[in-house]
Amino acid sequence: VQLQASGGGVVQAGGSLRLSCVASGRTFSSYVMVWFRQAPGKEREFVASISTSGYSRSYADSVKGRFTISRDNAKSTMYLQMTSLKPEDTAVYYCAADLYYRSIPTVEEMDRWGKGTQVTVSS
Repeated sequence: VQLQASGGGVVQAGGSLRLSCVASGRTFSSYVMVWFRQAPGKEREFVASISTSGYSRSYADSVKGRFTISRDNAKSTMYLQMTSLKPEDTAVYYCAADLYYRSIPTVEEMDRWGKGTQVTVSS
């Protein structure tokens, strides 16, 4: 599967954005899907994950209550709805595909990566 993230941009603090990750290939529905982000000078970190059916979801503490991950297997697309954005959410956001559902996914465990999309939150 190949992944392509989009939807990033510049938004003021308190605003919202919705990121999308479109997958090519027929195996999207068999992958656990994950969002990571990487801020300048920092390591890539887990943001949110969603199981193959969409029933199970996990979030980093820093985004709980503000971000919502979802997926549409018929469209081979995953989403990240981001609300109440803060300047510290500024980062390049990456989507990834995992073979297993994990409580806290790590970079090393991902099977596929997409190119990132920049999110900038101004204060």
